[in-house]
Amino acid sequence: MDDLSDQNPFSQVPIEVTISVGRARPLVRDLLRLSKDAVLQLDRRVDDPVELYVGDRLIARGELTELEGENAGQLAVRLTEVANLRGGL
Repeated sequence: MDDLSDQNPFSQVPIEVTISVGRARPLVRDLLRLSKDAVLQLDRRVDDPVELYVGDRLIARGELTELEGENAGQLAVRLTEVANLRGGL
């Protein structure tokens, strides 16, 4: 981070980022029939980029990855595109 963002008192406030891996559009009747072990098909493939949102604002895109070492097995996102956030969220 640069010095300017460190001077902002809000820079230390945690913020929730939502990662979108895809969407599904089942019929209501099919949704009502879902049960344990059902598979809901998404509109994306495993290797497609995921989208990062703060609220409803798209802030970045990236690739899902699995951490190694001490955090092995934990899911993470490697950013491939980042929006210009200089104007704020």
